[in-house]
Amino acid sequence: MYPKRFFPKEAGANYQMTPLLAPLEKHRKDFSVFSHLDHDIKGGHFSVHSFLSGVKMGDAKGMPEGNISVDQRAAEHVGAETRFPSLTIGSEDGLHGGCQMCWTRTGVRVPPIAGPRELFRKLFINVDAKAQEEAADNFELRSSILDSVKDEASNLKRRLSGQDKDKLDEYFTSVRDVEVNLELDKRWAKVSKPKAPMGEPEDRSLVEDIPVLYDLIAIALKTDSTRVASFEMAGTNFDTSFFGLSSGYHSLSHHGKKADRIEGLVKIELYQMQQLARFLEKLKSIREPDSNGTLLDSSMVMFGSGMGNGNAHVNTDLPIILVGGGYKLGEHKRFPTEKIKRVPLCNLYLSMLQRFGVETETFGTSSGTLTGLELA
Repeated sequence: MYPKRFFPKEAGANYQMTPLLAPLEKHRKDFSVFSHLDHDIKGGHFSVHSFLSGVKMGDAKGMPEGNISVDQRAAEHVGAETRFPSLTIGSEDGLHGGCQMCWTRTGVRVPPIAGPRELFRKLFINVDAKAQEEAADNFELRSSILDSVKDEASNLKRRLSGQDKDKLDEYFTSVRDVEVNLELDKRWAKVSKPKAPMGEPEDRSLVEDIPVLYDLIAIALKTDSTRVASFEMAGTNFDTSFFGLSSGYHSLSHHGKKADRIEGLVKIELYQMQQLARFLEKLKSIREPDSNGTLLDSSMVMFGSGMGNGNAHVNTDLPIILVGGGYKLGEHKRFPTEKIKRVPLCNLYLSMLQRFGVETETFGTSSGTLTGLELA
């Protein structure tokens, strides 16, 4: 988000809407915008990969939970309660390796669902009886392979040095992750998926697909197919010709303070904010069956970026918006800029995890929960 068009000048509830926040005017009381929250790391594009974790891959070994991202930490809490512990949506063909936003505690990247057709089929298309039988056979085969590999690895461990044992322990953790996913697949294989409320969508361009993907996320939450979803809407697949622009998204982010390039960038970002506003309206329109509230009332939506200023390649002062969650919102919350007083973005993530029901006192580089974030 171009900072001068995103962040309000005034703190508190009576701030003046900025051009990029303007699409959210209707939801003003439902969200807060935060300034001066970040992970205190450097690295430009490559530090963007730590946006949801607060931990760079190279520093993960020294952390109790590695570089696990906040969505995957929440997904661990959900476990097998839903068909999909989480949905990770994004572009495989993005800058520097595509969507690298979501990570397991073993440092494994969670591959994204690349378009609306794939997401639709995951959510709504059931396999026939023959395919279910073949899947059951595959489950048994995969289980026997895992058992065999674990036995061989255990024998090997007795002959290894300390450093190699650590590496093998990482491998064991990965095997356990596979086992958990295997059990989840078995549990849901015979449970019918919900009926599709719409026809199967076509994959177009990432830009055109954004509203459809948001709609599918809303439906996935409504049907309790998942309770955790992440969505990255950037990368080289972002077709700027949709906006009548000749320069690419990445190129425009390096605008060099040239007015025409800034306007092109803001046009893209305004569209993203408009689609966020549309998504919030969609969540508001869905009534929760067991309460008097809406799906937005029982959801937390966090919107932001792992880069504070694309032109300068800095990862400080990230643009962050929080919506819903039953919190007292409707403000511009400005945090200290002095290094000694800085507040980690992971404090917000810790607050969100606790609100979600995760019993933890830490996440990533948090120093505690976020001060001033109170329930309504």
